[in-house]
Amino acid sequence: MLIKPDSVLQLQQLIIEADKVDQADLSNINQLVEHVPEDMTATVQSGMFVEDFQKKLFKRRQWLPLDPPNPKDITIGDLLSANLNGARRFGYGSVRDWVLGMVVVLPDGRLVRNGGKVVKNVAGFDLCRLLIGAQNTLGIIVETTFKLQPLPEMEIHLSKQFKELSQAEENLEKIWYSDLQPVVLDLYRIKSEGVTMVVSFAGPISDVEFQASELISMGFKSGMSLGYDAEFRSNSCYVQSVLPSKLMSSLGELGNMDFVARAGNGVYYVREHQFENRPRISGILELEQRLKMEFDPLNKLPKLR
Repeated sequence: MLIKPDSVLQLQQLIIEADKVDQADLSNINQLVEHVPEDMTATVQSGMFVEDFQKKLFKRRQWLPLDPPNPKDITIGDLLSANLNGARRFGYGSVRDWVLGMVVVLPDGRLVRNGGKVVKNVAGFDLCRLLIGAQNTLGIIVETTFKLQPLPEMEIHLSKQFKELSQAEENLEKIWYSDLQPVVLDLYRIKSEGVTMVVSFAGPISDVEFQASELISMGFKSGMSLGYDAEFRSNSCYVQSVLPSKLMSSLGELGNMDFVARAGNGVYYVREHQFENRPRISGILELEQRLKMEFDPLNKLPKLR
């Protein structure tokens, strides 16, 4: 059953009355509730698109440093429920790092508030981290308070191509053990025999220019964009996470498969069809089922995909 409420109150009522909710369209619950530039926080409803939210923050020279692919098509609710991260994850962290509090409608229709609206607030059990990435299986997030950052004075993306993965690994180690502080540290292979490394810097102009010059001396070129991430992830992808120290060996095992990898985090994406029969880890599956029964004993909301 698809529901499309006009308000949070109506969402609560629809969930109470429904036997099964397969999908909740929150496009009508889409307001910027509050932006407090002095505290660098903002509260927004889940139906607002990420790009629209960022544009409102840009007016006060602030932003939410999360960059999911295609932000014009992704709502705040999508961002949270699917735990969507982008190439800047290395420098800024993941979705969970920027959430201060949220309002959630549980499967029994109750409205629950967790966390707060200020950075130093502590309010008991951190339900927010549990719900991020849960795909609306435990509850439907309707409002979230984020902490923000000032917009950087400058950002630059540089890249270098390599014929072999081992050559990229040598350069990666040089960057990893240097004093450079990239916000993006990616590797990708898309319809190519070679591998491309992307490194980005953001911050004060003088600092960014100095760090960029260090990479240019290593053969990197400026003028790169982060469009490769959105291009690759526009199709269905499977995400895998390993220790950063194991990333290169894991990429080597992919053979000639295309991939996009967060070289500093150990996260990489491959085409979904290449892992159609991937096994689920039994311990994780059991935990998911226990949480589902605890939050949704009547099984009103969808199962985790």
